[in-house]
Amino acid sequence: MDNTRPSIAIIGSGAVGSYYGGRLAEAGNNVRFLMRRDYHVVRKNGLKVTSPDGNFTLTKPTVFSSSNEIGLVDWVICALKAISIEDARKLVQPCVAADTRIIVLMNGLGLEERFANWFGAKRIFGGLAFTCINRGDPGYVHHIAHGTVTFGHFQNDPVELEKVVALWAQSKVQVSVTPSLLCARWEKLCWNIPFNGLAVAAGGITTDRITGNPDLRNAARSLMEEVIMTGNTDLAAHHEKIRLNRVEIIERLFRLTETMGAYKASTMIDFMEGRMMEIEAMFGEPLRRSEILGISTPQLALLTALLRTLNEQR
Repeated sequence: MDNTRPSIAIIGSGAVGSYYGGRLAEAGNNVRFLMRRDYHVVRKNGLKVTSPDGNFTLTKPTVFSSSNEIGLVDWVICALKAISIEDARKLVQPCVAADTRIIVLMNGLGLEERFANWFGAKRIFGGLAFTCINRGDPGYVHHIAHGTVTFGHFQNDPVELEKVVALWAQSKVQVSVTPSLLCARWEKLCWNIPFNGLAVAAGGITTDRITGNPDLRNAARSLMEEVIMTGNTDLAAHHEKIRLNRVEIIERLFRLTETMGAYKASTMIDFMEGRMMEIEAMFGEPLRRSEILGISTPQLALLTALLRTLNEQR
């Protein structure tokens, strides 16, 4: 660890937080992990990551069981599940100094707005990871495929985006930036809503069964079209010039998903393991915006109702 590098707090050290925090630590950064479930194991045995980009082990990672112990840092990466959004403020607050910047590395829509209200808009970034990462036994993380992260600034400030790119420059993580964080959020929902949602609604299936079944494939396409239509209307309402390209996005996402094999989407894993699912940020907020904007989204409305009902049984 190089103490001249920026200090980084990982709030939410599950699969995603542990992997990306681990890559930053591997590159010599001063990374401090907030861990709960795996705290004692990782403190004793280290953090072990398998990855097609190279396996690595952090033998003595800096781990804490509370944010107060982490203290003030230069960067916070919040990788909590969206179901924990109500806890995010109190977990992040002890790490935030006057110049601290915050990356919201979470799934869903409207999360950066919450952080901007709590901590101020200028310091807020969104991170969108398109990756296949699962947790294994305590202290183990399995990075299966992909891994690129797209970053956007809440106010779409290009100068601020240069700072987040510099943070990752010496790591093995491939990063890109988007001129519109809102557009990038809607584009990721074009994948998350159909593939996470249908994987659960169909009883807990992998993504290859969605792409390989004509009825489910058509349902996924219909959901993508509803998301794109709502997203473009929302972008216009926010006076953004960029728009989602319906034909290009649908073709690209199906093509990419077909390369992933029998992938278990994160919401499906939560469903099969009996945990609460990230329904409101990933499905409920897009549906709410479609209703406000007067966009008809019957497939999204039905899917959201089904998922909410299943979540109530957790």
